[in-house]
Amino acid sequence: MASTKGPMKEAAKTSVRKVAVLGGGAFGTAMANHVASKGILVSLWAREDEVVQSINSKHENSTFLAGIPLSERIVATSSVADAVSEAELVFLIIPTPFIAKWLEQNQTVLPWQVPLVCFSKGIEQQSLRTPYEILVDELPGKYHAKLAVVSGPSFAKEIGVGLPTSVTCAAQDIEVAKQIQLALATRNFRVYTAADVIGAELCGALKNVLAIACGASDGFGFGANARAALITRGLAEMTRLVVKKGGKASTITGLAGVGDLVLTCSSSLSRNYSVGQAMAVRSLPEHKRQVPGTGNFNQDLAVAEGVKTSLAVHLLAERLGVEMPICESVYEVIHKGVDIKTALRKLQDRPLRAEHDEYQGTWVWSAL
Repeated sequence: MASTKGPMKEAAKTSVRKVAVLGGGAFGTAMANHVASKGILVSLWAREDEVVQSINSKHENSTFLAGIPLSERIVATSSVADAVSEAELVFLIIPTPFIAKWLEQNQTVLPWQVPLVCFSKGIEQQSLRTPYEILVDELPGKYHAKLAVVSGPSFAKEIGVGLPTSVTCAAQDIEVAKQIQLALATRNFRVYTAADVIGAELCGALKNVLAIACGASDGFGFGANARAALITRGLAEMTRLVVKKGGKASTITGLAGVGDLVLTCSSSLSRNYSVGQAMAVRSLPEHKRQVPGTGNFNQDLAVAEGVKTSLAVHLLAERLGVEMPICESVYEVIHKGVDIKTALRKLQDRPLRAEHDEYQGTWVWSAL
């Protein structure tokens, strides 16, 4: 395998000739465009006929990634079998709640000899499984050696237009992660490898819940100090859950952890941040609103991953005995009808304590 060391002045060399992208949403389309920019043929499966037609006729996904021209190397299809035919890498970019059912319907056509890379984020509500855990449970054992996940600070719109981005690819077999690294890496798209799959996935799920809290704080005009505190203490909650579930505390300091959290908690490009901000703004009388209402609130509420994930995190933390006050507050607001400003203020009223506790020989943040 070619070495990845040395200065990155151009796209990393890869022998991959075709990649299948399963999922025609904004992120799937952006990743397809990125891979195609390396001269690789991309077959993109989309559920919506209008997406397939738009990509093939106008070279644009006018439904989910409007305004960004797409490479002519991308061919869209409504057939999973056609998409994965002769593919040397398969990207799975399907919303977490639908992965198990999708696998049940399509597993027989998925190739098992090539890496299957999951970009989905979240926790399944019914089973409390991460996307990787769903894949392991639902796919026969012959697939398991080639499974991997990609996570990190990566807005679809910025990837789609080629802005600098860095992500982490985690796999149980580091050689699989390296193969994916070479296929994805360019000067503007750096890929780091890791072995902590569960840590990377939990970080990718939790940051969406924490982003709702940060958006709400900003919506109320609580200021940059409050947002920084929520991000930092959110990292503490991430660490406790990741370590309790068998992941590595060091993952929290990387791109999948602090990198993705800072991005998602600080930008209006984040649907989860925007939902939290809108929830706060909508609770205030107009003359007290410091920011305008944001977009189509009901639509954002329906698609923001953190809304459903907050319930799953509540249940998982309860099952594992992990204290997560910020995530719990988001859950109470969304699913229990607690007043959002009251929930944020309640966090400030918690008993004072030390910042760090020692957990199994590793110093981690104590509960807020």
